[in-house]
Amino acid sequence: MYQTILFDLDGTLTDSSLGIVNSICYALEKMTIPLPDRNDLLEFIGPPLQESFAKYFQLSPKDCQVAVSLYRQYFSQKGIFENQLYPDVVEVLKNLKSAGKELILATSKPEIFANQILEHFDIHHYFSVIAGASLDGQRSKKADVIRYALDQADIQDTRICLMVGDREHDIHGAQANQIDAVGVLYGFGNQEELEKAGATYIMEQLQDLSMLLDIKKSGTK
Repeated sequence: MYQTILFDLDGTLTDSSLGIVNSICYALEKMTIPLPDRNDLLEFIGPPLQESFAKYFQLSPKDCQVAVSLYRQYFSQKGIFENQLYPDVVEVLKNLKSAGKELILATSKPEIFANQILEHFDIHHYFSVIAGASLDGQRSKKADVIRYALDQADIQDTRICLMVGDREHDIHGAQANQIDAVGVLYGFGNQEELEKAGATYIMEQLQDLSMLLDIKKSGTK
C-alpha cells in the first residue's frame, strides 16, 4: 500500500538531543535567562523553535527571533555534529530503498542543516527529497513542511504515503495532509502522546517498519 515513506529527522533518524540542548542553553545564557533542568529542554525537540521559546520562556515574537538566531550560532558550528544515528537506521533505509520505496525527509529543522546532517552521516543518497523549514520561518510547521515535501516529489495521491516520526507534531502534520502516520517510541515522544495524536501505528523500534511494509532484509518484498 505505502510506496512513499516520509521520515522526521530529530528523534526518528538521529538522537540530536545533546546538540539541541547545548544550543538552547547557549541562547538562554546569552539572553541572561535562567537555565532550567536540561531534561526539561528535551521538549524543544520536534516543534518549531519559535513556538518552543515562546511557550516555555514566554518570550515576545521579537525576543524569539533573537533566541533562534543565537541558537543557530552555536548549532551551525558545534551543535549540528553533537548528534548520532539511532541503531538500525542505515539498514532500514537501505532495505526500503532496495524494495523500491521512495524515501523523503520532512523535518522542522532548517533545510540547510538537514542536508548537512544527512551528508555527515552519509545517508543523504537514500532520499529523493530533503525537505525542511525555511530559515525565515515562513515554512516551519510540520504540516507545511510535509506539504512542501509532497509538492517537491510531485505526489498527488497521498494514500501511498506514510509519515514516520516521534512527536505529536509529526502525526498532526501527516493528518493535515491526509497521510497515515507511524509514531516511534524510541525518540522524544511517548505512547500517550502518540496515541492522543491519533497515530495510525505505534512502533517500539525502527526495524518494525520493515515488518509493517513486509520488507525482508534482502530487500525483496
